Amino acid sequence: MEEGSRREEPLKEEEIWSWGAGTDGQLGTGKLEDELLPQLLHLPSLAASAAGSISMLACGGAHVVALTSGGRVLTWGRGTSGQLGHGEMVNCLYPKAVNSLEDHVITHVSAGWSHSGFVSDGGCLFTCGDGSFGQLGHGDYSAYSTPAKVSYFVNNHVEQMACGMRHSLVLLKGSLGSQVYGFGSGKRGQLGISVEKIKSANLPRVTAGFEDIQITTITANGDHSASLSVDGKLYTWGRGFSGSPDINVPSCTLPSLSFSQVALGWNHALLLTDDGEVFMLGGNRHGVLSNTEKMMNTAPNHLPGTESSSFTSELFILSTSLFLCPLTSFIFLVLITVDGEVMTWGWGEHGQLGLGSTSDETDPCLVRNEKEAVAISRVYCGSGFTYVVKAVH
Repeated sequence: MEEGSRREEPLKEEEIWSWGAGTDGQLGTGKLEDELLPQLLHLPSLAASAAGSISMLACGGAHVVALTSGGRVLTWGRGTSGQLGHGEMVNCLYPKAVNSLEDHVITHVSAGWSHSGFVSDGGCLFTCGDGSFGQLGHGDYSAYSTPAKVSYFVNNHVEQMACGMRHSLVLLKGSLGSQVYGFGSGKRGQLGISVEKIKSANLPRVTAGFEDIQITTITANGDHSASLSVDGKLYTWGRGFSGSPDINVPSCTLPSLSFSQVALGWNHALLLTDDGEVFMLGGNRHGVLSNTEKMMNTAPNHLPGTESSSFTSELFILSTSLFLCPLTSFIFLVLITVDGEVMTWGWGEHGQLGLGSTSDETDPCLVRNEKEAVAISRVYCGSGFTYVVKAVH
């Protein structure tokens, strides 16, 4: 067994719910259809697994990557670009183990529009799926149906990977200087590797500007990227928010504030401060800025109701959704309150808000399910679909 021993942890019973776009099997319901209300999943492949409970989900364009507490990986949904890592390019309606990773203890996973990344406890990076923009980092523009080790980092310890729509970011462990790397599409500046426009890069290249800054978190979505430093400073680069100019190298955004979490959508960002305040930046398509009057490309805006203690720094803001069509982009947002309630708003075309309709919502709405009082601990969003996980006591 490579890279250390697999962690042995007791199994924990969990409930997993999904809703929204499901025509590629990404909801795990076994049906190829959208669901407008939360669906409680019965996944025997997960329940029978000896690898532990779900510790992390990553939701992409139409596929899902699940990481268990024992370091195993399962994937399902759209697989036509090889993003599921099963060795074939077909869809999968239920969670299926990525067998080629079974000799590794995986600690971090990420899902892009049609590619996936996996980080092992030994610091190795594996990628698969669509590589037509170089986003897999293997030095070519090919698709891979089985996770392949990114040889560029063979002498480094990778800690995190973040997959955007057509690009990827990597964060190395415990280093200054050459610590953040970008590869894939770079036409909007989302790689942050040069002040000049870069069409694409099929090998990792150092993201500029972090020589004396310790980065702790990276995130990518659509055509832009963001990171947080150890002192809570937010850096953004790539596609500008709300029509503002693109940024080719990382720039400190809202330097007077200190943030603990950042989530990127297609043309907006959701930010959580160290004091538990929620801010939003970006465009207001489909009411994503919660019915605010101003476009927030110049100043932050509080989410209505967050002035009280309804939201805390313990809530999970793991992702926002992206979906691209020829004319415009669509987005929705999900928050969990300190009481474990799920609130959604924005684009609702596929039922991804979980409210029983396909309408857009300009204000946060409480998601109900058949149990009415399910306290959710984690939420994950893909392109037009949503997952929540609840530990059953």
